[in-house]
Amino acid sequence: MFGQAAYERARLLLIFQVSNPKIAAGVALVSPSSPTSLCLVPRLDQLTDLALWEAELAADPIVVESALMRRLATVPDQRSACGRRHPLVVILTLTACATLVVGGDSVAAIWQWAARTSQAMLERLGAYRDPFTGHFTVPSERTFRRVLARLDADALDAAISGYVADVMRQAAPVPQIPDTPGPVEREQRRTTRRQLTHPAPDGLLPGAALDGKASRGARTAGGGRVFLVGAISHEHGVVLGQCQVGDKRGEGAAARTLLSRLDVAGMVLTLDALHTTKATARLITERLGGHYVLILKGNQPLARAAAHALLSGPDTEWSDTTAIDHDRGHDRTERRTIRTAEADDGLFPGARQAFRLRRDVGDLDGTWTSKEVVFGITSLPAILAPPAHLGHYERAHWGVENRLHWVRDVTFREDNSQVRIGTAPRALAGFRNLAISTARLAGRANIAHARRDLLAHNDTFAVYNI
Repeated sequence: MFGQAAYERARLLLIFQVSNPKIAAGVALVSPSSPTSLCLVPRLDQLTDLALWEAELAADPIVVESALMRRLATVPDQRSACGRRHPLVVILTLTACATLVVGGDSVAAIWQWAARTSQAMLERLGAYRDPFTGHFTVPSERTFRRVLARLDADALDAAISGYVADVMRQAAPVPQIPDTPGPVEREQRRTTRRQLTHPAPDGLLPGAALDGKASRGARTAGGGRVFLVGAISHEHGVVLGQCQVGDKRGEGAAARTLLSRLDVAGMVLTLDALHTTKATARLITERLGGHYVLILKGNQPLARAAAHALLSGPDTEWSDTTAIDHDRGHDRTERRTIRTAEADDGLFPGARQAFRLRRDVGDLDGTWTSKEVVFGITSLPAILAPPAHLGHYERAHWGVENRLHWVRDVTFREDNSQVRIGTAPRALAGFRNLAISTARLAGRANIAHARRDLLAHNDTFAVYNI
């Protein structure tokens, strides 16, 4: 019986002979009575038996009905076929599940978690089976690093966002995360209480917020910072897509690329002042069939000055198109006052309203300590977005900061990660987006608490119906 190393050499030799007909023909021409023939024929028979054995093992995997695995299977495998053992979908699935649990914030931690996967679960996944020991094996840490660094990152992001979209449109089962027995977790209580005390206005359109984030510990091949633009749903807090840019100055073009990949027809897209450009406005309204809510600052001085002049005047003159929202919490009080006025393409491409938003912040005793006034524009007409709706959309935009960027930085310690080879930083960010979306789709408000609830391996795989 061959050892593992000898088996690998024999398997590679057989592949080489099959892919080189001239060599195979030369072996066939050797005289049966020659010493060379006496040596080659038994060895070739043995190689053939080994190849057939391996083919039988690979031909009868256990089929797993998992919507996530079905999506991850569409990611092309860019590795060489020669010497490839572990299926790409198995590596990606193990990475997704390991990132979902607490501590799975590095490649070493991902491999360590995967290494404790049971034989029965590896068989269900379709993992590689050693033909000599009969055991299913887990990829090494080096294999995880090499595969994540050489992925088709666009295809991986498309697969992840495709799975999230499947769940949201009820084409895939909703993830279920077991909850800790006992009282309801504090953040979950706050979320429920806020939904009761600050209900969203009726008639809202589905919305998404776009913004960029730098992975501070990672670097590109040229030494630049890894910068990613993401889109997050206003209502559910799930990540809809992600795109990488070369540096901060390319964020606007990357945002337009990401928007072009998403189905945003009929959606309201909120972006900060960096993305207030005519190219972005035309793309959203003319090509994608969506609506925008944009902030006007120093990069659009003429439009901002026009909006300021359009919305000036005492509050009594704007009572019919004004909405006021009060909030109290985190040791402060806040009052948000928004007034609107009709606009047209002369102000900005696709514009239908301009608005002025004033934020007053004070202490709990009612003493106001700060004031901020910003101007913005939207392609939503007044019939679709009265002042209360616009105020809600603008406030929901900050979800991209405190529900995505903050969670990746603090809960997943993304800024501490120094993975910097190839596509690995973007791939790991994509799996963190998947973990955040999975917890939110499961109805969990506190992502860290949800990760701690997944202590058992089988519970983690069950989240994705594996």
